[in-house]
Amino acid sequence: MSRPDKLKKHQRKLNKRYKQLVEQAYNLRQTDHEASDVSEYRAIKLLDKLNKLNYLVREQSQTLS
Repeated sequence: MSRPDKLKKHQRKLNKRYKQLVEQAYNLRQTDHEASDVSEYRAIKLLDKLNKLNYLVREQSQTLS
């Protein structure tokens, strides 16, 4: 498996986890504010990783072109 393929696979995995955390935060908003905040914080941290990974993938594809 090449590096761009590995990056894309990792990107999909992180994106799936991000969506789960956002949904969890939304569902907990009415019942448990603290748990909702924790889930939202984790989602934000994961989004930061996703943005860095997007940059790497974009940079990788530009060097190959």
